Amino acid sequence: MGFFKEFKEFINRGNVMDMAVGIIIGAAFTAIVTSLTDDIIKPLISLVTAGQGTDIAGLSIPVPGGGAIDFGAFISAIINFLIIALIVFLLVKGMNKMQDVEKKLVGKDEEAPEEKPAPTCPFCLEEVKEGATRCPHCGGAFDHAAGSEPEVADAE
Repeated sequence: MGFFKEFKEFINRGNVMDMAVGIIIGAAFTAIVTSLTDDIIKPLISLVTAGQGTDIAGLSIPVPGGGAIDFGAFISAIINFLIIALIVFLLVKGMNKMQDVEKKLVGKDEEAPEEKPAPTCPFCLEEVKEGATRCPHCGGAFDHAAGSEPEVADAE
């Protein structure tokens, strides 16, 4: 029974269900893009190349043994891929822009905390580590650790 319980927990995770929905929507979307390519783009290509009588579906080379290399199907698959990639890019870009606008409207943009500049030696003005009591560059001694209130002391 432990195996089925683990499997049920795996299936009930949100990311598995989201992935399944994404695959189903992707398959439906692919059918739409394939229809766009076959029913609109291919006829336009045939219309443009009508003078030569070239049909994208007929771009194939016969191979010995009865088969054929179908360049038309390959070109169609490339067109489908490019259309899908463009639409996915535009969707992701739109979603990112929507999230940015939402953050600005809701006020969730967190202001970056102001960074305190690194402490410097009052004698040579070189950077020193926080909490240092002596400058590693000029050897000046600090009354207080670097980064705390007053830093001036006598130089050696």
